[in-house]
Amino acid sequence: MTSSSPTENSLRWAPWWVLAFVALWPLHGPAELVLSLGALATLAVLAMSRFRGGMSLLSHEAWALTSVLFCAYWVPELVSSIDAVDAGRALRESLVDLRYLPFLWLVAMAVADERGRRLTFGGIAVIASLWVADGLVQATTGWSLGGPATADRLSGVFGAENLKLGLVLASLAPFPLAAASQRFGLVGWLLMAAALVVVVLLAGARASWLTLGLVLVFSGWRLLGSKRAMLVLGLGGALLFALSMTLSDKLQERVERTEAALNGGTKGLDHALSGRLPIWQAAWNMALAHPVNGVGVRGFRQAYPEHAVEGDPWLQDAEHGAGYHAHQIVLEVLSETGLVGLLLWLGGVALAWRAWRFATSEARARAHAPALALMVTVFPLNTHLAFYSTFWGGLTLLLAALYAGSLLATPNRAAG
Repeated sequence: MTSSSPTENSLRWAPWWVLAFVALWPLHGPAELVLSLGALATLAVLAMSRFRGGMSLLSHEAWALTSVLFCAYWVPELVSSIDAVDAGRALRESLVDLRYLPFLWLVAMAVADERGRRLTFGGIAVIASLWVADGLVQATTGWSLGGPATADRLSGVFGAENLKLGLVLASLAPFPLAAASQRFGLVGWLLMAAALVVVVLLAGARASWLTLGLVLVFSGWRLLGSKRAMLVLGLGGALLFALSMTLSDKLQERVERTEAALNGGTKGLDHALSGRLPIWQAAWNMALAHPVNGVGVRGFRQAYPEHAVEGDPWLQDAEHGAGYHAHQIVLEVLSETGLVGLLLWLGGVALAWRAWRFATSEARARAHAPALALMVTVFPLNTHLAFYSTFWGGLTLLLAALYAGSLLATPNRAAG
């Protein structure tokens, strides 16, 4: 039995801080405050110990991977600000986002031992499960902790003005699925999967349908094996989908919109994609016009009119105005940070994959839930929220730090 260092003892609160951040996501301001205070507290603890004992908190490899993944996200921001369409905002965003680095260290430290992983992963599973239960209540009664549902879709604890429920639950789905299977076996996994499918379908964001589908395929494959997983997911998914279609007119409309892509032609595809083709064309035009470092982080909306094609409906829409962001990770990185950004992002992906490839089977098992969550969140063949926005960027970086910290846990702390 090894003794704990003072620095290690002073950061035993780290898992609870991470859980507070996640639990407050429906409340944007308080969540941001928790993030910032956590970053400052981490720097203070490390400074007081003069960074001695750092290796008792994280392995060399975990320190390195966490920091590199942050840099793959942050350096493109800084480089994009050099000649951005709104250089002041781009530089300000990059400076503000420096707080993510110590917070990511805190997150990685939170899952560097067995106790921390149990608290953090289990806590995220509980939070996500409560949000699922709240969504089911809203589906049956019209009310949730976030208020009444809109006529359009489930909003859950996030509220009708912040329709992120399906997207968030789909990205976090590996945690409640893993917890349910560990505690209740196959039956627990199936019940949790069914509840997630119903809530995510009725939450309406079709990007979340694909995200959750990927989670269920990989999670089910690991639990059931390939043939049984395909059979269970195929039959169960079809049944739940048919039931949800019967209960929700709006879901039927979204399915019909998706089917428009099969009719052929640009108009049908654009209708199926909710009018995103002009936005993607404008993003591509930005990337071509600013190939090195893009138009600048968060400069997409300001640059949009200059690069939109003639007759772009988003320019004529008085209610919504121009596209706010590219709605697709590769186009967002290319248009806002250029080839510099894309190469750095790909470098981060390559190093994350390399760490997984050379990890032991025990390490992979520890990191399976955050690895799957991170993979489906950045899956490129989908539509996305803005990764350089505060909310979605924070969620993605959190998953990256959970992955790095659990996969590369300090050897003498990995077992607790």
